[in-house]
Amino acid sequence: MTGINKIDATGANLIKSFEKCVLKAYALGDGKITIGWGNTSYENGNLVLITDVLTQERAEQLFLNTISRFEIGVNGAVRSALTQNQFNACVSFSYNLGLGSFNSSTLLREINANPHDPDIRNQFMRWVSPGTKFEAGLRIRRAAEANLYFTA
Repeated sequence: MTGINKIDATGANLIKSFEKCVLKAYALGDGKITIGWGNTSYENGNLVLITDVLTQERAEQLFLNTISRFEIGVNGAVRSALTQNQFNACVSFSYNLGLGSFNSSTLLREINANPHDPDIRNQFMRWVSPGTKFEAGLRIRRAAEANLYFTA
């Protein structure tokens, strides 16, 4: 357990800086349908439909409820004591890639072995989808997460 169970404004703002809030559902390049702050499903597990529309208020509530799921997941997976910024970076990573990817990653194994290991930066950077149209944006996001992780 990390000892920290909630992201703070720095963590939420990092996620929002990479997830554009869109109130009308749209298709991603990978076939998923997304809405709000990058949501592909709702709190009840229903998938977003291409016809769905949100208000800004509903998008913010969905974001907070979704973040809660990732906070719980990171808290359950990390066995090392983390700083607030380390926790924020892990939640951002998980929000983007999913808890399954985080839970099976070398990144998590290294964090649990030694949360101060400098190789953790390299582990963030392994998740950039080389050769895809998403690569450049993911390189920027992973660098921002790694930088935040190593910010005191």
